[in-house]
Amino acid sequence: MINAPSPIFSSPLYLSGASISDFGELWDRSLESLIEHVIEESLRTAQLEKKDIDAVVVANMSAGQFEGQSHLGALVSSMFPQFPPAIRVEGACASGGLALLTAEQYILSGTYQRVLVIGAEKMTDVSAQETTDILAGASHVIEESLATFPALYALLAKEHMREYGTTRENLVSIAVKNHHHAMNNPHAQFHKEITIEDVLKSPMVADPLRLLDCSPISDGASAVVISSDSHRAQARIAGFGHAQDSLTLAGRSSLTSFEATSRATKQALSRTEAKIAEFDAYELHDCFTIAEIFAIEDIGLCKKGASQAYIENHSDKLNKSGGLKGCGHPVGATGVKQVAFLAQQIELGIIERGFAQNIGGAGATAVVHCVEPAKVNENKGIVKNTRIKKSEKK
Repeated sequence: MINAPSPIFSSPLYLSGASISDFGELWDRSLESLIEHVIEESLRTAQLEKKDIDAVVVANMSAGQFEGQSHLGALVSSMFPQFPPAIRVEGACASGGLALLTAEQYILSGTYQRVLVIGAEKMTDVSAQETTDILAGASHVIEESLATFPALYALLAKEHMREYGTTRENLVSIAVKNHHHAMNNPHAQFHKEITIEDVLKSPMVADPLRLLDCSPISDGASAVVISSDSHRAQARIAGFGHAQDSLTLAGRSSLTSFEATSRATKQALSRTEAKIAEFDAYELHDCFTIAEIFAIEDIGLCKKGASQAYIENHSDKLNKSGGLKGCGHPVGATGVKQVAFLAQQIELGIIERGFAQNIGGAGATAVVHCVEPAKVNENKGIVKNTRIKKSEKK
């Protein structure tokens, strides 16, 4: 039995200095240079110096295999004059979310006051086959020997189609929508609209998933400072949740939902006093189009099988960054990017509340974050946005 989390944690978790590099096939950039870039940019934005950072948490899945560079904690610590304590956190594609959780626990425990969280991955320096083999390590070794990740998600898609009548058009709408949103994100890997016909004519990868149903192989990095003080705070973490499920699909109680997402969402919402429908933006883990359908349903935005109607009515709220599909998916960076993007959107006054769902593997790990403006209403413990929205500026 999982212990129920306390409704509200007392110590604030402020976000400042959110930084996102360009995502894409960055042939001229090394993993180290991407990390250095987001360190410098995040500290510049937060108006902090390197000496102000107490500790660093680095999210990365497989730098040892992609780049031959393990021991990232020491590598990143060496970029600071004081050599702060630094660790690498790995949880497959949920590495970023877990790194944020690690930093949050540092802050809540009183161990450190300011922690820099970095997510980074350099994936394009090896062949496509090598990348496939490396990413397969996020599944169980038995399933890894039988199927690739696109094949595992294709199996999940077929089961959802069988049970709820989900169609190819439902999947296609996810890809088209997220590429459309990516057009407004200067850091996104893709700045090109795609059509329903484009998706349906793209090469088959694993039936029913085609190439344009799949997130790309990407390079990129992201960073954010989490602290107990509100210096230059762009936003704050108002709630978080973390849950696990069987690593193998064979061990799951359901193949039409990710139960870890549902449990993590309940944890996060219990800490915020917010309801799931009250968020203005949802950054969801759309590694494949079917994964966003799972996410919409699993976090409770609609009943199972009813995601298409929700998407049609609320498309502007779903993966405003372009998601993994349009923005790109450097696996270690994604979870940090989601929260950094929401913090930036809040600072600009574009949204009031943001929700991020980051998963590892085929839903074996789930991390959820609720992000809100930095100013707290002390009477209710609820965040209120006092920033002036762009439309209100004279």
